[in-house]
Amino acid sequence: MTDTQRPIVVSAIVADRLMGTFGIGVAAEVFGYDRTHMGLPRFDFALVSEAPGVLRTDIGLPITVEHGFERLAVSDVLLMTAWEGIHVAPPAELLDALRAAHARGAIIVSHCTGAFAVAAAGLLDGCRATTHWRYAGELAARYPAVDVDPAVLYVDCGQVITGAGTAAGVDAMLHLVRREWGSAAANALAREMVVPPHRDGGQAQFIDAPVAACEDDRLGVVLEWAVRHLGEEITVEVLARRALMSPRSFARRFKATTGTTPHAWLLGRRLAAAEALLEESDAPVEEIARLVGFGTAAGFREQFTRRRGVSPRAFRQTFRTVRREAAGDDAAA
Repeated sequence: MTDTQRPIVVSAIVADRLMGTFGIGVAAEVFGYDRTHMGLPRFDFALVSEAPGVLRTDIGLPITVEHGFERLAVSDVLLMTAWEGIHVAPPAELLDALRAAHARGAIIVSHCTGAFAVAAAGLLDGCRATTHWRYAGELAARYPAVDVDPAVLYVDCGQVITGAGTAAGVDAMLHLVRREWGSAAANALAREMVVPPHRDGGQAQFIDAPVAACEDDRLGVVLEWAVRHLGEEITVEVLARRALMSPRSFARRFKATTGTTPHAWLLGRRLAAAEALLEESDAPVEEIARLVGFGTAAGFREQFTRRRGVSPRAFRQTFRTVRREAAGDDAAA
């Protein structure tokens, strides 16, 4: 990606009234330390903003930023953190810098609402992308040329990687490390951070009744019901009937509210429920398939492997291995 004789320049873009500090913390954890002993290259990591100085966060925590947007012109990796860009138009200078970086081959990674700035720069047009599920509908409505998927952790669209909210930033960063510098480095870094070494981007954002959090109360109530009855046969017709709507009107309203289809949402919820059972129970795969509504174990394995990149058995083993290692580290401490 770059000249291996020099550090890889990584810039995390932040704004005043930053919407949360988690994304900055993840970026600093991955790129702010010397990880060369793990097989990673040297990184030159820094925060960048329109007006360097002391910035505020939405929780009142001050953050000192030393660099302006000019640093983006020499950055190999640009991290667009979650910020108030959903409410305030990104500055033209930032959009120009993102476009210029993309044109010269730099990698751009967005976290949470950072996707709005990347979309405003036109870099997600024709691409599949994600953001925090709470804002997915707004992103899809504002940028119709973007194929917004609200039910995944991250989406790799080549030069641009979009990550969902909060902890999904860890998954997106580890995916970038794995893609650019290899599985061994990514696995070593994951162990250091005490997180699963790999969660496929297609893995569902764990959302408990996401639509219920919006203003569409009727839709929210119906989907809360669906989450409680995943083991039953649930069709668009069943959901529409409970919402006192026609199937066509229900599907249209669902898409406008959530940015996805009823089928995709239901599949994501079933996969998320299956993941929880794989992690937290000893139930056999056949029983899990029945409980979450896949019907047969074969159908469950096929859908799970296609969406997650690993089999249900491998997924269970991965999470239990990480938990054992974490417990061992705690005991040693």
